[in-house]
Amino acid sequence: MSKVAAIRAEGTRPPAAKRTRAAAGARPRERNCSVARTVAILSDAWTFLVIREAFFGARRFETFRVRLGLPRGTLAERLKKLTRQGILRQVRQSETSSRHEYRLTRVGLDLYASFIALLSFGDRWLADGAGPPLTLIHKDCGGEGHALECHPFVACSACGGAVEATRVTYRDGPGAGSAPLEPLKRSRRASDPSQFERGRPCSVARTLQIIGDRWSFLVIRQAFFGARRFDELQARLNIASNILADRLARLVAEGILERRKYQDLPERFEYRFSAKGKDLYGSMIMMMVWGDRWLSGGEPPLVLTHRDCGRDFTPVMVCDRCHEPIEPRAMAYRMNYPAEAALALK
Repeated sequence: MSKVAAIRAEGTRPPAAKRTRAAAGARPRERNCSVARTVAILSDAWTFLVIREAFFGARRFETFRVRLGLPRGTLAERLKKLTRQGILRQVRQSETSSRHEYRLTRVGLDLYASFIALLSFGDRWLADGAGPPLTLIHKDCGGEGHALECHPFVACSACGGAVEATRVTYRDGPGAGSAPLEPLKRSRRASDPSQFERGRPCSVARTLQIIGDRWSFLVIRQAFFGARRFDELQARLNIASNILADRLARLVAEGILERRKYQDLPERFEYRFSAKGKDLYGSMIMMMVWGDRWLSGGEPPLVLTHRDCGRDFTPVMVCDRCHEPIEPRAMAYRMNYPAEAALALK
């Protein structure tokens, strides 16, 4: 029996009432979630790639096209979409030119902390034999002319201490509730995980290959909410058993979840986070911050409390040396791969 089949066999048929509702075509619902709203944007590989290259200084259409090798129509559509979303803005190249360039807005720049959280996870857990692709430099650290290497971490805005999944509680915020699960409107190629690493080696891309898939993300989110067993996950997500079994098998294979037996007759298993899986929490809550700020209408669905200080807090990405919040203008980087690799298309 395959791993997916074995996992699928753990589930039981849903109660008749649930089968009747599903048969009637009831539209699935999901809880309001700022992380999901952010992931919905970043999980489109081509949208992510455009934002990433904007952080690497790309502004002009041809620069994006050459670096990423995207078809002109695809690139134009993504640039228009990001402009509509307020992440990029069009600026004329000069007063006499009819051509435009694309610059990150305040909304777009605010994604930087989420990218760095995703990068940090990827550096720790997903770097290949060559090591992390980038070394981050905090220009505000160490005094003038002595900028220092930086390894940012997620901190509590109230006490400044490091934030770990087991040291945080949550309660419903003003934006709590649920909404219909929106259907995906994405081409198969744009959702292909291999597309995330077009153009250059990237730890952010490697992390998104794990959580960028909608169902994988939803399973991870429910696991952080305490769901551990197949039936419980299936009931919360209203997900087909074959899809759930597939995602659980993937997450176990990726080392995010561990499959542990809790019953012998019949055999039953539960799914708990590994150390690697728990470490995704920082990336998740940094994406939550961005979604709360820009996609939730001022009404965050969740309020977080830091057990170590007992206060509500907003996660913040800080420098490990000076403990100051990191900002794009104060950060530089050193590439740990050949410059030509940045143009090597896949």
